[in-house]
Amino acid sequence: MNLEHLCLEVIALTKEVRNFIKHELENFDLSKIEHKGKNDLVSYVDKQSETMLVKGLKDILPEAGFITEEATINREEKTYTWIIDPLDGTTNFLHKVPSFSISVGLMTEGRIIVGVVHEVNLNECFYAWEEGGAYLNGTQIFVNTNTKLEESLIGTGFPYSLLDKTDVYFEIIKEFVKKTHGVRRLGSAAVDLAYVACGRFDGYFEFNLKIWDIAAGILLVKEAGGTVTDFKEGNDYLSGKEVLACGKAFEEISAVIKQRWS
Repeated sequence: MNLEHLCLEVIALTKEVRNFIKHELENFDLSKIEHKGKNDLVSYVDKQSETMLVKGLKDILPEAGFITEEATINREEKTYTWIIDPLDGTTNFLHKVPSFSISVGLMTEGRIIVGVVHEVNLNECFYAWEEGGAYLNGTQIFVNTNTKLEESLIGTGFPYSLLDKTDVYFEIIKEFVKKTHGVRRLGSAAVDLAYVACGRFDGYFEFNLKIWDIAAGILLVKEAGGTVTDFKEGNDYLSGKEVLACGKAFEEISAVIKQRWS
């Protein structure tokens, strides 16, 4: 399988879907919002975007299964499985606040081998394939070479449900606010990971996510020379339950989280 060629086909598809989302943004009717749960919103734009992606990806790799956020197709894992978030950052989209993105990953044997994150507003397409490097609009990207916590900019997110982790999570954020250049919450995990990959963020952490939020982004970070772990520096991150992605400041960023997270 030629992963580079496959990746380029996915990029072309996400460009089509990006144009659809951008067009719908201009005249979106807020009355068409649906609620999947508290602060968990969905619109016809999410669903139509996912339908477009599924149709296109079936043409690209007919034998593959699918894991999708909006369940427009039955979940089925096969030797190759597409993992799709058609509009990561729906709440931002509904309020016309950048940023939001399309995220498509291809998984086999428990690892991601192709990843594309297309940020809609800036029309920035981040992509990678296994052992091929990571790129932004045709230019290879790398994680930030900074190694110091005090010179870092950190990305994070707030899960829909913080469960019993509210206090400790905000203690970690408070520590980063005090000891870094700052903490940013963009509202799209896929974009956060892409920003780590291209060196805009030194690190990103969040918990209680889903696989479609992070599948493409974690490959971007790895192929850009970064590190992806769970909060204990282990390998249990693909589910999204705990994700830490960093450039070269990994050790100092991870230490802050490990000290407080149990």
